[in-house]
Amino acid sequence: MSAGAQLSVTDKRRAARHPVDYSVMAEHRQQGDVNLHIINVSAQGFMVHGDLGLERGERVVMRLPVVGRIEAHLIWAHEGRAGFQFERIIRVDDFLKLVDTLQPNPRLRPRR
Repeated sequence: MSAGAQLSVTDKRRAARHPVDYSVMAEHRQQGDVNLHIINVSAQGFMVHGDLGLERGERVVMRLPVVGRIEAHLIWAHEGRAGFQFERIIRVDDFLKLVDTLQPNPRLRPRR
């Protein structure tokens, strides 16, 4: 039996990522509150900058604008960066609103 998160979302690492600069407080089951600095986001997940002290497969729960409360699982961590996969894919219309909220620079927002 494999350890770690059993995710139903397929791996879509080639999905378009949008640069953001957003800090959010997430909840971890054992560590409590964990501050995440999100540097890019896609409809399937996000990347953070900073050492978290989390292991692959661990989960956090956070509240994002537009999306609301969502769970994410740590997929990888390397040299002060980490990639998380959302427990579910964010709908396209909600994702575009999320990026508009997280990315104040209109030139870096997705084209419609």
